[in-house]
Amino acid sequence: MKYIRVTEARHIGDYKVLIRFNDNTEQTIDFGPFLYEHPHPQYNRYRDLALFKTFTVEMGNLVWGENWDLIFPVEELHRGILKA
Repeated sequence: MKYIRVTEARHIGDYKVLIRFNDNTEQTIDFGPFLYEHPHPQYNRYRDLALFKTFTVEMGNLVWGENWDLIFPVEELHRGILKA
């Protein structure tokens, strides 16, 4: 069984990120609604666009922060779904 992994991510405007996966598919995800509607105040700092853009791809995941402060299940990103 092949696991879906993020291979590349690129900021394309506002809170939108183009994400490429190891199965040669891609999704454009708008993280804005999540950042403004979630019930988790610890993520509010990523509303700062400069900080939002600091995401990295590590071990097949799209992550924010040195300690992976913000991370989403890769399967959800692959389907284009974000859950608060």
